[in-house]
Amino acid sequence: MCYHYHMSMAEAISQRDLRLHSKEIMDAVEAGHSFTVTRGGHSIGELIPLRRPRTFVPREQFQAGRAGLSPLDLQQFRADIDAAIDSELDDPYER
Repeated sequence: MCYHYHMSMAEAISQRDLRLHSKEIMDAVEAGHSFTVTRGGHSIGELIPLRRPRTFVPREQFQAGRAGLSPLDLQQFRADIDAAIDSELDDPYER
């Protein structure tokens, strides 16, 4: 427990610490802590938590993100789609 508290305050950990205390260090990374791994006093890598894709965007953030955008012109949108995509059906075996 004492090591965990000390470890959570650290930014750099030695390769030896990583080897000897990997479970505690990985638990800290899972909890959101980041570490720089050192060997011989030189930084060699970073342990950082994975960024989890967000599945929910709060309404306020969505509205702020679309502020200033012009309303969607559905006819122009359809024309743009038609211009970008060949709507003719093509049999790939006819070639």
